[in-house]
Amino acid sequence: MSNSNNPPGAAVATADASVSTPVLAFEDREFTLAEVDAMAAGLAATLAQAGVGAGDRVALMSSNRPEFVVAVRAIWRLGAAVVLISPAWKRDEVAHALAVTAPVYAVGDSPVLGELAPMLHLDDPVAPGTGSHPEPDPAGEAVLVFSSGTTGMPKAVRHTHASFAAAVAHWKAALDLTGADRMQIVTPPSHILGLLNIATALDCGAWIRLHRRFDLDAMLHHIQADRITVEMAVAPIALAIASHPDLESYDLSSLRYIMWGATPVTPSVAERVTARTGVGWMPAYGASELPVIACNPIDGARLDSVGKPVPGVEVRITSLDTGEPVGNGEVGEIQTRSASLMAGYLPEDATTGAFVDGWYRTGDVGYLDADGWLRITDRLKEMIKVKGFQVAPAEIEAVLHGHPDVADCAVFGEPDPISGEAVVAAVLTANPVTAQALTEYVGERLATYKRLARVVFVSEIPRLPSGKVLRRELKERHGRTSDE
Repeated sequence: MSNSNNPPGAAVATADASVSTPVLAFEDREFTLAEVDAMAAGLAATLAQAGVGAGDRVALMSSNRPEFVVAVRAIWRLGAAVVLISPAWKRDEVAHALAVTAPVYAVGDSPVLGELAPMLHLDDPVAPGTGSHPEPDPAGEAVLVFSSGTTGMPKAVRHTHASFAAAVAHWKAALDLTGADRMQIVTPPSHILGLLNIATALDCGAWIRLHRRFDLDAMLHHIQADRITVEMAVAPIALAIASHPDLESYDLSSLRYIMWGATPVTPSVAERVTARTGVGWMPAYGASELPVIACNPIDGARLDSVGKPVPGVEVRITSLDTGEPVGNGEVGEIQTRSASLMAGYLPEDATTGAFVDGWYRTGDVGYLDADGWLRITDRLKEMIKVKGFQVAPAEIEAVLHGHPDVADCAVFGEPDPISGEAVVAAVLTANPVTAQALTEYVGERLATYKRLARVVFVSEIPRLPSGKVLRRELKERHGRTSDE
């Protein structure tokens, strides 16, 4: 970045040519950096007239469109913070987000947001503006993004201009991203990964296509037509690519790699895509609280690890029993610290317990091997305790994904009077298969205490846009209580 104190994504590549070169595409239109900045300057002036200033918060609830990018940059020009609200959220969820963050104004295209807060609609015409803007306070808030909300109501994760700029720098280095790269965004940019991809691409002058919504054929078509060099895929997208019947008909040769994030890689799915396309994967690991934690190298990536901690991020493993640091090869909670770490949560009391001596508790379970490769086994809160043994749902899911008749699956625990908890698999089938056959399949490959107690066949696996399984929702729909 040319100036680490600039708003993330505002200190774009310094070459003069980048100002007049297209950097953003949407449907059949392209925008240069000069056009984006002019629109951002105009919107910033409109927001300033509405009373928005440095240190304020502005809610943004938008569908995938260029105006999302413009709005973020406009808010940052004012030294204000953008509160990202998912366009998929319903009224109660939006009301919760507004109550937690208390924004002074709102921008978006959602009628729900417009009913709950004074809002500038993204369809309203705004005249382009000009002029420079002061650098924001590095310690001031830049973005508030909501946690995944797999348990309880979502918390707002607070990033400063300095912490998010550090995350952009880490991501740029991890991806080896340059102005020659071409990317596309098919997932909601209101998620931390979507925003990080946009900010990083603009920071280094890369070209980026924003899609209105996810459509697998459109994504594959544009890899071929736009000569995309870096593709992002969370678990549902990876599954969809692997099972596409006409995948070989697309020319994906421009891709340097596909990045797999948000959840641990399912090797059988990744290998199936590589076998059909010749394109390799680059696993990476991050969180809303610390956007870039670890990443595989571009050359020599491996599917059994999320990579090594990126330069500038420290990782340690602590005992699940004592909380004390453990050695290489020992499984425990993954803890991190970095300049890119969040400032805290809202509500503020949610921050209690999130840190230990300056280290952020990720809630993920895993280990570092002797060479520094990090492996994630599961979420601490999702571990299933069977007869005193810790069972990782992700391990069993990886096995089930290898079965030819399984399209998708998720594993959770339920109370059991003998074992403490029992292992249950929710399975979406690609072809007819029996519960007994799946139980035997897992039993042949994993230890006895990891054996499936029950299989439930479902019509869908509920997931967040990031790909994370909503296990709580599965338990509510298909789990049994201790009284049953």
